[in-house]
Amino acid sequence: MLMTDRTEMEEKNIVLVADTEQEDERIDKVLAAYMEDVSRSFLQKLLKEGRVLVNERPVRASYRVRENDVIVFQIPPAVEPDILAEDIPLSVLYEDEDVLVVDKPKGMVVHPAPGHYSGTLVNAIMFHCKDGLSGINGVLRPGIVHRIDRDTTGSVIICKNDFAHQEIAAQLKEHSINRKYHAIVCGRLHDKEGTITGAIGRDKKDRKKMAICPEGKPAVTHFRVLQEFSAYTYVECKLETGRTHQIRVHMASIGHPLLGDEVYGRKSSSFQLQGQCLHAKTLGFVHPVTKKYVEVDAPLPAYFQHLLEILK
Repeated sequence: MLMTDRTEMEEKNIVLVADTEQEDERIDKVLAAYMEDVSRSFLQKLLKEGRVLVNERPVRASYRVRENDVIVFQIPPAVEPDILAEDIPLSVLYEDEDVLVVDKPKGMVVHPAPGHYSGTLVNAIMFHCKDGLSGINGVLRPGIVHRIDRDTTGSVIICKNDFAHQEIAAQLKEHSINRKYHAIVCGRLHDKEGTITGAIGRDKKDRKKMAICPEGKPAVTHFRVLQEFSAYTYVECKLETGRTHQIRVHMASIGHPLLGDEVYGRKSSSFQLQGQCLHAKTLGFVHPVTKKYVEVDAPLPAYFQHLLEILK
């Protein structure tokens, strides 16, 4: 675990002290764990430019950290990049002049991040919507009011103006949006349905992971069994809250991690998968303008349907 001696994000100068858990780890790996939203290539660039100092000396990416090393690194002043519209096909589930709901494919990142500014859902919706997107979340996240993980498929709502964004954001905050996910988990559940509660926060041992911890934010997941197989279970999970990796963390906490989830579950499986088997299937919300209830259903992706067939 890294102990933060002093963090001055405003000055873009961060000071850390390494402890025993970082002993003999590469400096680029240690920094990647601390800055989860920054790409490895961006960190490599910082190291090459001499912006990372260990005990007051610049180091290379291959440097092995020692306990009590004082690590100082600088983030260059933020420059808003030109996020380009890209003609990437979108599967539209619902659209009007205020909101757009799309079926995000597996492997697509929702919004750009340092070192990764193309091929995202934002690039695609900028092309699709032209100038018609809310600007509340800035240039990197126009129209984005919520997100799902890169390897999670399914429904994502996009807001085309600031009023719609504020209204949908308020519903998310009140936990009134109906969000149902379908997942395949390892093992057979003892109960056919139930509720998992447990506050979720950053894992103290690995900043790239989330964990159930007392100081985390309250999280509630309702689940019900849809179909049972010999060693796996097809379940529906309904979110009462929407914490980062909530379903993945909660299902793993009861001994049933998602199939394909190498972060919270098994490191390998007999199936050739790209990440966790998780699909945002149902998304229901009150329309920001008409005030009518709108519900969309994202069909299961082909890989998911194939898994259900071969598991029978």
